[in-house]
Amino acid sequence: MIQKLEINGVHYEINDELYKYVVKKIGRLDQYMSRHARESAHVEVKLKESKIKTRTQATCEVILHLPQEVMQTEETTLNMYAAVDIVEAKLKNQLKRYKAKHSIRFHRRLLSKLKRRPV
Repeated sequence: MIQKLEINGVHYEINDELYKYVVKKIGRLDQYMSRHARESAHVEVKLKESKIKTRTQATCEVILHLPQEVMQTEETTLNMYAAVDIVEAKLKNQLKRYKAKHSIRFHRRLLSKLKRRPV
């Protein structure tokens, strides 16, 4: 579970049920991070609601601070829960790419150390 998780509502009051849902969905994204990134990961969640004519639109914006990168994802739907689900899926894909990109360096270093070691 991500330790540093900030959830804010902009023109929207967050009830306990929605708060728990966001913590459950966004908080478990740490399983897609490397151990190095988990320690310093910081997440900001902004839940916004805007009224356009007769419709209300729910927007979920997540900013994920990682050691070498900052990921930002935003989604607007009619339902706040659906927006959280879509943002979670987007971040999951981004984190998989981040982990693959940054773990290659570790593997290269490890291989170079093994090649230098005499048999």
